[in-house]
Amino acid sequence: MEKRTADHTIGVISDTHGLLREQAVDGLKGVDHIIHAGDIGNPEILDTLRDIAPLSVVRGNTDYGAWARGLPMTTVAEVGTVSIYVIHDILRLDLDPAAAGFVAVVFGHSHRPEMTDKNGVMYLNPGAAGPKRFDLPISIAHIEIDGESIRATHSKLDV
Repeated sequence: MEKRTADHTIGVISDTHGLLREQAVDGLKGVDHIIHAGDIGNPEILDTLRDIAPLSVVRGNTDYGAWARGLPMTTVAEVGTVSIYVIHDILRLDLDPAAAGFVAVVFGHSHRPEMTDKNGVMYLNPGAAGPKRFDLPISIAHIEIDGESIRATHSKLDV
């Protein structure tokens, strides 16, 4: 990762499906916080991510077993002065993020890197970092926070 100039940097990963690539770990090193947007596939992945930075995580639709039952379906990552809503499947979003005061919504599920703005709220899908699916890239994302402003970038992993 490049030298940071932001107040806080968040590494965003999703859809590892049991495969945490070395390139993803390298891309997350040095961040202040990590968000995993579900479909983890293996609890050891969470241990590795927690060794890098504090972790916010949600359960995905393929996360089963005793280890996954304790994971929330949604969570709020509070980093610096901003609150980010995290959910695996954006189609299950059941609140108005702007009205609730969130600056961003992070989600996964589709495996497609995506970033849009709706009503002043950033919607960010980092894409999938696990096994290759169709012709979709293997990717993660980073969110940089400066005060109350945020910006995000996707990083395609060279695998």
